[in-house]
Amino acid sequence: MAKKVLKSGKDETAQKVDFAIPKENYKLILIGLGIIILGFILMVGGGSDNPDEFNEEALFSFRRVSLSSILVIFGFAFEVYAIMKKPKSDDSEK
Repeated sequence: MAKKVLKSGKDETAQKVDFAIPKENYKLILIGLGIIILGFILMVGGGSDNPDEFNEEALFSFRRVSLSSILVIFGFAFEVYAIMKKPKSDDSEK
């Protein structure tokens, strides 16, 4: 029996590859990831040189407790939006 060999390369059978998530959504996902990373960076810091000393203002500041937590939660919510967002279709113009 003879086997059919398909050539790879630029043939007439070129297919358009459709990804599960469009390119625009990947940009939004990266923005959301940046927001999450920024939130975690804002949580860092407040160390003390002396282990016997406790600086309550540095540890429980608004930036480290509230602002950073809000940013992380917003970043995760933005990630869900970025993944679920439907792409703009070209069929709506017709």
